[in-house]
Amino acid sequence: MIVWLNGTHGAGKTTTSAHVQQLIPNSRVFDAEKVGETLMDITPGLPGTDNFQHWPPWRPLVVETARRVLDYTGGTLVMPMTVLVEQYWREISGGLAQHAIPVRHFVLHADQDTLRRRIAGASPVPSPFRLKYLEAYAEAARLWLHGEAEVVDTTHLTPVQAALEIAEAVKS
Repeated sequence: MIVWLNGTHGAGKTTTSAHVQQLIPNSRVFDAEKVGETLMDITPGLPGTDNFQHWPPWRPLVVETARRVLDYTGGTLVMPMTVLVEQYWREISGGLAQHAIPVRHFVLHADQDTLRRRIAGASPVPSPFRLKYLEAYAEAARLWLHGEAEVVDTTHLTPVQAALEIAEAVKS
């Protein structure tokens, strides 16, 4: 099984995923961003983009990597990864379904003011990269994302509280 933690920067995916992993027996955290980092290391580089998710190989490589890890280890993969493009989510979730891998898709949500505050507090200089995705997240949430996942509002939750809510939902 895969427990996919979606949501934009500042929602708490990375921190929450570590706590979820501790609460679900035989689970591991797999950050699909590492697949993107591998693609970014190709020399000479792949065609220019502002987001590795736009490279067509990224989505099937995420599916294949997750499948191979699960075939090897069994158990559950906890995957913290923002996916805001519906077509990309369909490719990933459809690819996992073709391998009969169940996915519990959660969106960690927080209001825009909270997200901005968290992003600003993450480093001395707020990340323009992280801030630019706030609007894309709001649009995806409104158009499709919240309808495709179980939404966990982290505005007033600690990562531990969010993880407990997710783990309980997965276990039930």
